[in-house]
Amino acid sequence: MNASGQSAVFGKRKEPHTVIIARGDEIRHFTVRPWLATFAGSALAAAAVGYLLATSYLVFRDDLIGAADARQARMQQAYEDRISALRAQVDRITSRQLLDQQIMETKVGELLERQTQLSKRHGRLGPLLERAESEVGKMLPDAVPTPGEKPDVRAQTTIGDAAPQAQLASLAAGEARPFAFWSTRGQLPAGESAADRADKLFVSINRSLRSIENEQIDRLTRLANSAYENADAISEALEAAGLPVDKDLGKSETDVGGPLVPLDPSAVFDTKVKELDDALDALDRLKHEARRLPLANPAPGHAVTSPFGVRTDPLLGTAALHSGMDFRAPTGMQARVTAPGIVVKAGWNGGYGRMVEVDHGQGFTTRYGHLSKILVSVGQQLAAGDVIGQTGSSGRSTGPHLHYEVRRNGEAINPLRFLAVGKKIENYL
Repeated sequence: MNASGQSAVFGKRKEPHTVIIARGDEIRHFTVRPWLATFAGSALAAAAVGYLLATSYLVFRDDLIGAADARQARMQQAYEDRISALRAQVDRITSRQLLDQQIMETKVGELLERQTQLSKRHGRLGPLLERAESEVGKMLPDAVPTPGEKPDVRAQTTIGDAAPQAQLASLAAGEARPFAFWSTRGQLPAGESAADRADKLFVSINRSLRSIENEQIDRLTRLANSAYENADAISEALEAAGLPVDKDLGKSETDVGGPLVPLDPSAVFDTKVKELDDALDALDRLKHEARRLPLANPAPGHAVTSPFGVRTDPLLGTAALHSGMDFRAPTGMQARVTAPGIVVKAGWNGGYGRMVEVDHGQGFTTRYGHLSKILVSVGQQLAAGDVIGQTGSSGRSTGPHLHYEVRRNGEAINPLRFLAVGKKIENYL
């Protein structure tokens, strides 16, 4: 096999490698070049590596595909969770807006209901205030405010330039996005939300309506107290003069007691209205009773020339009882009745001369003597201040004047007591 005959130990072979294949008589040989051996070895190594890689891929393919699928599933789940969270947040925001809108619609309904109640109260207060003005007169406080007189809510609030009335109207009409509506009308202050802004608006309007309600109740209370005070003043004046009056008529109840029973706030107004109505009824009845008494001056502005009581008779010069009061009056001056009543006498009556006697009820009568002319007849119904005749000097008289008497059950009473009471309570009547 070693054709060159050189030793394999020293140097390199100079001859190429030859492969001889013998089969029977047939012999074949191949010469193996070094580069060809290297190429063949490289090809075999590459094939082996490719085979190993292909085998490894086939072995681990399922694991790689499974890992990729798991990663894709995790990413998809993360996206779905994020979408669900965002959707839940949107639902919460929508639900909160709907809830806030429902709350605001409820508040608007309450405010509109209170406004309606104030309008109804104004309708009830109108006739009552007219009556109070006529009954209480100068003692009447300022008029009770009405819904049209409530303070300007816009001026009281600092919520921006949106008018509260317009905002309430939009809410009452079903504004779908109240917060967006308000936020577009002005820049919200730092740290203030649209809900806070709406709450401030409602609080301001509610405060204004409550102020009106409290003012109405306060004025009703003051009117009732004034009516009771007037009634008490009239009653006390009549009692002090010894004139008949129902002691319980017009008196305000002060000596009271009992357990505390809280009152429904919605019934306070009705209670105050009834209290004022009762006070005006009591005052009206008391004034009616007082007006039936002869308390007016029959000759206002004229001096008294002879009082009631014992005096020296102007004709005989002896002591005598003067049963009335004489007022200086020129002949022909109109004589007026001092209280409503019915004429029971009208004609000549001895020393009275021409005299008119009027029955006022409750046993009270008044007489007007020394008249120069009588202008009424028996049975005629008279109102206070009606002219009954003209003054003169008829009968037992020394000169023109008006003789005035007040009698109770036929007994003469000092008219000065009636005149003093009439002067004291004339402002209340």
